[in-house]
Amino acid sequence: MKTYWFLIPLVIGFVFNGASAFTAALSRRWGERWGSRLSFIFRNILGIQVWALGIALAIRTVSASWFATSKVIKFIGWGLISVGGVIIFLGLNAIRWRAAMPSIRDELVQDGIYAHIRHPIHAGTFLEIAGLWVLFPTRAVTLACGLWLVWVFIQTRLEEIDLVERITGYREYMNRVPRFLPRFLMK
Repeated sequence: MKTYWFLIPLVIGFVFNGASAFTAALSRRWGERWGSRLSFIFRNILGIQVWALGIALAIRTVSASWFATSKVIKFIGWGLISVGGVIIFLGLNAIRWRAAMPSIRDELVQDGIYAHIRHPIHAGTFLEIAGLWVLFPTRAVTLACGLWLVWVFIQTRLEEIDLVERITGYREYMNRVPRFLPRFLMK
């Protein structure tokens, strides 16, 4: 049986990354300034870097592959990662500094890509996860990507609870704009 040590940083990184879903709670407990700073530190310094290490270690873990990769498969994998990256860029560009340091003073962004989907960063992440799995179709990467997918769904739900609490009009926005796929793709 293989040892999957990559799961330790992966799960720890997910937990720290989840801090952004508790910005309102952190701000109530530690004040607005420190709540925002703690959310930044937990997610951006401890969370993202640590789960990314877990993903990198999963890629390096020797395990059986589900299928052989070819130039076409690699093209598809890199295409998914690229399209996901563009969607993430559009989302980050629209919310700017609020992506890195959420605050209880954030305002609702509902233009640009946010007029079509509520969570473009997470939608782009789904494509990147799929692309990574296509490029490295091993059992270790499958496990890591599967956990990552589950975590993004959990993170999205937790963030929405937090956003409803700290951003005026977010509940109505949730009723109007789909979560991950624009309406024209769902018809």
